[in-house]
Amino acid sequence: MRSSPTPVEINSLFDNQDPDVAWEKAVDIVRRINPSYDFALVRSVYEDVLRLFRGEHQDYARIQTLYHDLSHTLSAFLSGVRLMHGVHISGDRLDDSELTMIMVAILMHDVGYAQRRGEEAGTGAQYTQTHVQRGIAFMRQYFSERKIPLDMDAMAVMILGTEHPRPFAEIEFHSERTRLLASIVATADITGQMADRIYLEKLLFLYLEFREARFGNYRDMYDMLRQTDRFYQTTRDKLDGPLGGVYRKFAFHFGETMGISRNFYLEAIDKNIAYLERIIALGETACFGELKRKGIVEKARSLA
Repeated sequence: MRSSPTPVEINSLFDNQDPDVAWEKAVDIVRRINPSYDFALVRSVYEDVLRLFRGEHQDYARIQTLYHDLSHTLSAFLSGVRLMHGVHISGDRLDDSELTMIMVAILMHDVGYAQRRGEEAGTGAQYTQTHVQRGIAFMRQYFSERKIPLDMDAMAVMILGTEHPRPFAEIEFHSERTRLLASIVATADITGQMADRIYLEKLLFLYLEFREARFGNYRDMYDMLRQTDRFYQTTRDKLDGPLGGVYRKFAFHFGETMGISRNFYLEAIDKNIAYLERIIALGETACFGELKRKGIVEKARSLA
């Protein structure tokens, strides 16, 4: 019988800095669904998205947003792969085409932050309110140029579901099946970022992005932290309501892969929010002293 996962093993679930390690983890999980799955298309998109983030695309500069960075996309990607595995083994079988669509949609959900060469004013955060639509346009052109045999209209609404201000229930899906796939993508985007061990620190980067975009009603970085608990309550309502509670299927994935049917994503998120509530209660000055990871507080304050 497998022993319970250690804290180090649990924490490693949310450490998604290395694209090679993230890819290896994803391959292992997908092969649990279908050992003969053909990774060629997803791997090609994966490499192209990496090039986009790194500034190696001939038409686009490096993506510079500090919150919506490569690790954010990798975290959402692995969250989505784990979730679709959980959905699959729970009895709602996903075919290879659906697996591909989910993975590609997640990989491309934030490419709308990319700036065309020669138009690199700002960080790309100025596209906060339009980045999803920009990403969909990028996806359509990308698919057309490479003659990728996926349903672009279905892919478009799957990416659209990650546009947080847009009510998910108001999106017109082609079918209930497409709605399920979009729910997996949107849930992966939410859980991937909020379970990150440096989520609270990175909120300071999110504040800087919102300030550049003139989006939201946050007075300063502390106010962003203070309002995050309310955001989380709204997000939980979305996860349980319009997104159909699909996040619960994480337990099936961890039951098979780690021998214990727990939802480590939700536990990590709840732990982050509980810690946030504790440090907010300390007041503004002491609060920032409790956010110590990766030197993010210092960097964010210098940029502010």
